[in-house]
Amino acid sequence: MLNGGVRFQVAETAVSRDPSRSASAMAELFAPLDWLLSGGGDPRLTIDPATGLNEYGCQPFPCPDTLSFSSSTATSISQRAYDRARDARESLMRSAIEVGIDAAFDARIEALRDELRACLGLPRTKADIVFSPSGTDSQLQALFLARALLGPALTTVVVAADQTGSGTVNTARGCHFSAATANGNQVRKGEPIAGLAHSVHSVALRLFDEAGQACPPTASDGQVLDAVERSLTGGRKVLLQIMDSSKFGWRAPSDQCLDEIAARWPGRVQIVVDACQMRLGRARLRSYLDRGYMVLITGSKFFTGPPFSGALLVPSALAGELDAATDIAPGLLEYSSRSDWPGNWPNLRSYFPIRTNFGQWLRWEAALEEIGAYYRVPPEFRLKALTTFGQGVERIIASSPSLRLLPAQQRPDGANADDEELAQRTIFSFVIRHGKRDLALEDCRKLYRALARGAANAVPADDPENAAKPCLIGQPVALGCDANPAAALRIGASARLVTEAWCSNEAAARDNLQRALGHVGATVAKIEWLLAHSDDVDLAGVSRGA
Repeated sequence: MLNGGVRFQVAETAVSRDPSRSASAMAELFAPLDWLLSGGGDPRLTIDPATGLNEYGCQPFPCPDTLSFSSSTATSISQRAYDRARDARESLMRSAIEVGIDAAFDARIEALRDELRACLGLPRTKADIVFSPSGTDSQLQALFLARALLGPALTTVVVAADQTGSGTVNTARGCHFSAATANGNQVRKGEPIAGLAHSVHSVALRLFDEAGQACPPTASDGQVLDAVERSLTGGRKVLLQIMDSSKFGWRAPSDQCLDEIAARWPGRVQIVVDACQMRLGRARLRSYLDRGYMVLITGSKFFTGPPFSGALLVPSALAGELDAATDIAPGLLEYSSRSDWPGNWPNLRSYFPIRTNFGQWLRWEAALEEIGAYYRVPPEFRLKALTTFGQGVERIIASSPSLRLLPAQQRPDGANADDEELAQRTIFSFVIRHGKRDLALEDCRKLYRALARGAANAVPADDPENAAKPCLIGQPVALGCDANPAAALRIGASARLVTEAWCSNEAAARDNLQRALGHVGATVAKIEWLLAHSDDVDLAGVSRGA
């Protein structure tokens, strides 16, 4: 584990010859830690000065009084991870004084690659790692690498497009997904990224139909096969983005469908797995890489690192071909820096600017603290904790007069064999019945924001202390695509839930889990209270009996 006494080992690396840039980077490194943790990302990380929160209701410092079950969306940083980020910054300061900021920073990012591989059980010979500010940025990197492998005439087929990040509609076409890049460049959302969007088309496949009903697995597989076949016309190739897992914890398409694609169109389809939720076992992660798939991951979501921290896992067998790439999209230089790319890709790295994204780095330091802590917990307890918590959440939701739990995805026998304890359900999606209808998307958003506020008057009699605390749950997800669709909110089990419950004393560990379930109960009670008092609190549109 990193601590304040550790020095980074500095390898041979290219360094900046711009003294003014290096001086500016050193000055930035001395900025307040909270400020650094909120920087180097897109506008979703911006802190609202009126509330002290970002777009997700999170803060860049520990918030122990928040009841947080939002690991399907975003989570404020833990004290343990905050301490790690602080110590990492101090260590980088010392190394930078000795060897220069660029050499020290590049060496630290290489060390992070090794640590992440070790946490995920990935040998160096199996995966190379490309870092990014977010999973959305990683999608652009995957598109760039797919073009290097397959050629520029490419169609991106996105499975479960209604269950992935909102920026995917743009990244799938090689377009800007925000008004600014993580490196501070102002761009126009939806416009093509120079050198990346040319000859790229996209196809979006929904996991849920227009009425909000899940497509049967056979129908979903059929849609994927049809979309791939139609896209492979006129010499085009396909980048197929599959889902494992979605905002509701679903996986698509089936393994059998992927086997058929490999058999029918060898060398014409590159698969990238959207595993940004990180709710899959390490064995399954390895199997994807063994098949030649790229994998999108994050250190936030299940692992509860601060938002955002993205990475693209690339099969090491592809490294030689990718490093030889010379057709570098100039617009991608606005999104990515040299240290993002693996040190054993020297040719490709040389095209990217030397730049220090301290926010991205520190968020990964924090995330790795959470990932390492999770996998240090005995696997038997990880399974017990997730099972106990899941059963408790289902009971609590079933006892609520207003909440209705959505069903989990039913997978074929053996489909979860490589998922270890994460074969258990860890996202609990529910709709809220109010009056004669399920709450619509906009109403759910208002309720979500009201939950996140620490309302002193939201005090159910049975648990006033917890009910008055801010409650973070997963953001609402639309069900269907009507003009005003119903939506589901989510309660998520997380790695932090497991690590904070773990204790070698069995009785103490059991008490910790029950305390966490008590917090879920307080969150549900607060939802009920807000619904009952919708005329008295800021829930315009959520009127009684609507």
